[in-house]
Amino acid sequence: MTMEARLVGKKRSNVVLGNTNNIIRNKNNNNNKKRCINTKRCSTKKPTMALQKLFVACTEVFKGPGTVPPPPDVQNLRHILDNMTPEDVGLSTDLLFFKSSGVAKGTPSITYTTIYKCEKFSMCLFFLPPSAVIPLHNHPGMTVFNKLLLGTMHIKSYDWADPDKLDDSVPSSQLRLARLKADNVFTAPCNTSVLYPTTGGNIHAFTAITPCAVLDVFGPPYSKEDGRDCSYYRDFPCSDFIEDGSVDEALGEGRNSYGMLEEIEMPKDLKMQGIEYLGPQVMETRC
Repeated sequence: MTMEARLVGKKRSNVVLGNTNNIIRNKNNNNNKKRCINTKRCSTKKPTMALQKLFVACTEVFKGPGTVPPPPDVQNLRHILDNMTPEDVGLSTDLLFFKSSGVAKGTPSITYTTIYKCEKFSMCLFFLPPSAVIPLHNHPGMTVFNKLLLGTMHIKSYDWADPDKLDDSVPSSQLRLARLKADNVFTAPCNTSVLYPTTGGNIHAFTAITPCAVLDVFGPPYSKEDGRDCSYYRDFPCSDFIEDGSVDEALGEGRNSYGMLEEIEMPKDLKMQGIEYLGPQVMETRC
């Protein structure tokens, strides 16, 4: 498959990461606004075996809001994702987007596209140019599978900690104690990470070191109406707010594994652009 992977000017609304014959188009194209994103009618591209296998597994694993997949189902889905390649979703290391090594001036724009979405789960791709950041954000009530398909990325994640650990030492009700779960650099190919509603690093941030592509599978999807809106956070060391020794006393030697999180509005400089997915499709049976 040939595709120019590059960001383009506003006037060329039919292309964002590829040409008009390939996997993705800008959602701002008025002619495509009402087109579906999750059925075979959207494209003549046939599903890859791995993508179809992933889709079928998702229909079996995700049961809807208020449920968490049991361990055997999690392992099955993780195994499928661990074995997926960029080509399974129409990507390649030969694309110009992934060959770029320069850092864009200003805040880099992040692009995302939805492969499939229903009430129970969603399958999405995120494209991050070098130095692009998806800030700390949560996934309320969701089980999330992150698969880094291409590139090198720093991932930082937290889970909420027991608030009783610091009792009344926290100076502001807007700050909340969280336990650091990951603060590492990952390079594709690597294992799939799994985040649960309350464990596994449900609050995380991505920073692209090189051009990156991430496949996200999560259920249930975000829904403001159902109380699953996305919240953003800023983190601080505990010692920035508590200097009387209570941190050392309460957290002991693990104090560096904690942070204080403050909920913030969505950062104004966060640039995320949605585009239509025209890569290999899934053959929908049910959801």
